[in-house]
Amino acid sequence: MGTPTLKMLKLLLLLTFTEICAAQNDITLSVFTVTSKSMTVQWSSYTGASSYKITATPKNTPGQPVFAHFSGNVVTGSVISLSPNTMYTMQLEAMDNALNVLSSADTEDTTAPEVPSIEQAYSKNSDSITVEFTEVSGATSYILRAQTESGDYFSEMVVVSSPGTVVKLKPYTDYRLSVMSVNSGGRSQPSYPIEARTVVMAPQLNTTSPNNASIVVTWPPVENAVLYMLCIIQEGSSSRVKLNTTDTTVNFNDLAAGTTYCIKGTAWDSEGRAGDDLTVCQITRPPSPDVKLVQVSPGRSIEIALYWVLVQGAENYLVWTSNGQHCNSTADGYCSIVPVECGQNHSVSVTAFNKAGPSSPSQPADYITYPCPPENIRVEEPEAGNCSVVWDSVPMVEYYMAFIKSDDGTEMSCNTTETTCQFSCMCGYTYLTSVFPYNKGGSSPFADVSNYTTIPCCPQGVTIQLVSTETLEINWLPVKGAELYQTMAAQTNDVIHCNDTAPVCALSDLKCDTAYSVTVTPCSELRGCNHTCTPHTQNTAPCAPEILNMTQSNNSTYRIHITMPNTPNTNYTIKATGRFATHTCQTTNSSCELTQLPCGSSYDVIAVAITTVGRSLPGFSKTLETGPCCPTYVNVTQVTQAMTNVTWSPGSGARSYVTSLTSPRGHAKCHTLDTHCLMGCITCGTDYSVHLEAISSTGHKSECKYYGFSSGACCPTSLKLYRMRSYSLRVSWRSLGPQTHNHTVDLYGTGANYTCTAAAGSKHCDIEERTCGDVYKVVAAPVGQDGIKVSFCQPRTYSIPCSGNNAGMLISRGKRSVD
Repeated sequence: MGTPTLKMLKLLLLLTFTEICAAQNDITLSVFTVTSKSMTVQWSSYTGASSYKITATPKNTPGQPVFAHFSGNVVTGSVISLSPNTMYTMQLEAMDNALNVLSSADTEDTTAPEVPSIEQAYSKNSDSITVEFTEVSGATSYILRAQTESGDYFSEMVVVSSPGTVVKLKPYTDYRLSVMSVNSGGRSQPSYPIEARTVVMAPQLNTTSPNNASIVVTWPPVENAVLYMLCIIQEGSSSRVKLNTTDTTVNFNDLAAGTTYCIKGTAWDSEGRAGDDLTVCQITRPPSPDVKLVQVSPGRSIEIALYWVLVQGAENYLVWTSNGQHCNSTADGYCSIVPVECGQNHSVSVTAFNKAGPSSPSQPADYITYPCPPENIRVEEPEAGNCSVVWDSVPMVEYYMAFIKSDDGTEMSCNTTETTCQFSCMCGYTYLTSVFPYNKGGSSPFADVSNYTTIPCCPQGVTIQLVSTETLEINWLPVKGAELYQTMAAQTNDVIHCNDTAPVCALSDLKCDTAYSVTVTPCSELRGCNHTCTPHTQNTAPCAPEILNMTQSNNSTYRIHITMPNTPNTNYTIKATGRFATHTCQTTNSSCELTQLPCGSSYDVIAVAITTVGRSLPGFSKTLETGPCCPTYVNVTQVTQAMTNVTWSPGSGARSYVTSLTSPRGHAKCHTLDTHCLMGCITCGTDYSVHLEAISSTGHKSECKYYGFSSGACCPTSLKLYRMRSYSLRVSWRSLGPQTHNHTVDLYGTGANYTCTAAAGSKHCDIEERTCGDVYKVVAAPVGQDGIKVSFCQPRTYSIPCSGNNAGMLISRGKRSVD
C-alpha cells in the first residue's frame, strides 16, 4: 500500500474520532419540578467539566437574575428566591477549573402560584368535607388534600375555585386538610393544614304500609348518632309533621288510603350536628273496590266479565274466582276471565294493588255458567227398529233437548228431564244425535255429535245360478248401509267364503253333487254384519262318473261299467264317438250296453251324469276298440296229402291272423300277417273244423268260425304193378283207414295210357295190356264222394319186361306224404 493512501486513511480516522467526541460532549437541560419560589432542573454530565452554573432570569417581567453554582459531579440543582407565577429562562454552563465555559444549554418554565390559605372547613354530608380558601393570582386550579391522622387514608382532588369539596370520605371521621395552587409550571407548597370531622350518615329508612291507613318506618341504628328526626308530608300538601325519637321504628297512623307520603330522616351526633338526610316516599295501600257487575258471556269459550269502581292509588287490579281463576287489569274498571268452565256456580271478587300491596278484597259476587255438554252420548237398539239416545247425567241442568237427524234428511227432537230419548230407526240408516242441556245460565253452545249406523238390511232379489259344475254365481239388489257383502256357501264339512263390495259374487271350488246353504250377509264398518239374513239352498252339478272297464258281450255289443259318485236316481249317459258314427246308452245303474258297434272300429267313450240341476263334467275318456272284422270267406285247398293252403279275404281292423284246422286226430295252426297260410301235418281222410282269429294292432281279437274242411282220402300205399298170365297188368295197393272210397288207377306208358277203377273195398285193379316191355307211370288215387279224384297222390314209374319175372321193376316214385 502506498504512502498517499495511508495518509488519507489517517485523516479519515481523525475526523471520525473528533465527531464522536463532539457528540458525546453535547449537554442537555430540563426542568424537574417547580414551587412558588423555586425551580429544580436536571442536566446531563459533561466530560471535563469541574463545575456547573445555573442562571434563572425573568423573561417577561423586570427582575434580577438569580445564580447557583454546583460541583462537577452534580447533575441536579435548585434555584430559590424566585418570584411566584413568573416565567424564567434557565441557563446551564459547564466550566473547567479555569472557569472557562465548555458547553451550555437553556430552557424555560414558570414557577407555581402563591400558596393559598384555608379560611374554613366543614362537613354537611357524611362522605364529604367542604373547604373554603383564598384564591391566588395565576392559579388555574387547586388541589385539595385530605388525610387521616393515622395515615391510612390519603386523597388529592382538583378543584377550579373556592370552595372545594373532598368526597368519598368516611362518616364521622377526622381528616387533616390542605390546599395547593396549580398553574402550567406546577403546584405550590401545601397550605397550612386544618382539621375537620365528617357528620354521621343518614338513617337508611325502610317503609311499609300494612294497611290502607298507616305507614311503618324502620331503620338500622346509625353509628355515633344520639337522636333521629323524622318529617312526613303528604304528596300535594304543604302540611308536615316532625318527630324526634331515639328509637329505630315509627308508626304513622290515620293516613289517607292510596296516598303517597314522603318521609325525611336525619341523624344527629353528640355535638348537635345534623348528619345526612334521606327522604323516602311510601304509598298507602288502596281502599277496597266495589263490584258493579258480573256478566257471563255465552259462546264456545265461556267468558266472565267483572266490572268494578276504580279506587284511589290503585295501580292494577286482580280478580279471583272461588275456583282459583283470575284476570288482571290496570286502568280499566273491568277484566275478563277466559276460559271459564261450564256447569260452574262460583263467586268472584276484586282486589286493588299498588306498590304498598293489596287492598282488602271486595265483597264476593255470585255467578253461574251454562251446563256442560253431556258425555258418552250413544244410541242403543235393544231390538230392531226401536232405538234410544242415551247420555250421562250433567250437574246443574234443568232439562235436555235431544236432536236426531238421519242421513236422508229426516229430523226429530225431544225435550226431557231424563237422560234418554226414544225414536224409531230403520235398518241401513245413519243417525246423527246431539244433546243440549239448559239452565238459568243458558244452553251449551255446542254438543258432541254421536254417529250411529243401524245394521244393514238383508239383501232382496237373491238369485243363484250354476255357471259351471262347481261354481255358483249369486246376484242380489244393493242394500243401503252395506259397505261389504260376505257370501257364504256352507255344507256339512265345508264352508266357502266370498267378500266383495259389489252385489255379485262367484263361489267356486265347490263340491259336486252337494247341497249348499248360501247366505248373503251385508256388513258395515260401524255396525258389523247382519247375521239374521235367510239362507238359500242350491245344489251343485253332479260329479263326473269314471269308466271302470269295458267288456264285450258279443261281436257288436259292449258293456260299459262306471262309478256312481252321485246321489241315487242320477241319470248317466255313456257316449261312444267314432270316426263315422256315435253310439249312446243311458242308465241309472253302474253299467249299460253299447250295441250295434261295427267291427274294426275305434271309439272315445265318456260318461256324463245328468240331474235336474245340470250336467256334470265328462269323465275321463277311454278308448274302445271293437274286434277286427272276420274275413268274409276262407278257402282251404289241399296241396298234398298232408299239406293244405288256406286263403281268406282281408278283415277290417285286423293286422294279423291265426288260422287253425282242428280234428280229433290232431290240428294245425299258423299265425301270419298275410291273408294266406300253408299248413302241414294234415291227416288225410279227416274232417276238420276251420277257425280264424283276427287280431288288431292293439291286441283285440275276433273269433271267426267257418264251414268244416274234409281232407282228401288217403293215397294208397305199397303200390305195385304185376303182369298177369293173361297178359294183363294188375295194380295192387294197401289202403289207410276204412275202405270207403273208389280208387282210380292211371297208367301212363310210352306207348299207351290205361285207366281202371276199383270199387270201394277193393285193393287192386286189372288193366288189359296189349304191349309188353313198356315203362309205365302209375298213379293210384281214391275218388271222393263228389266223384273228384284226389289229385295229390304221387306217381310211380315201373318197367314191365315181356318175359321172366312177373313183377314190374320200380324205376322211380314221388315223394311220400307223412302218414
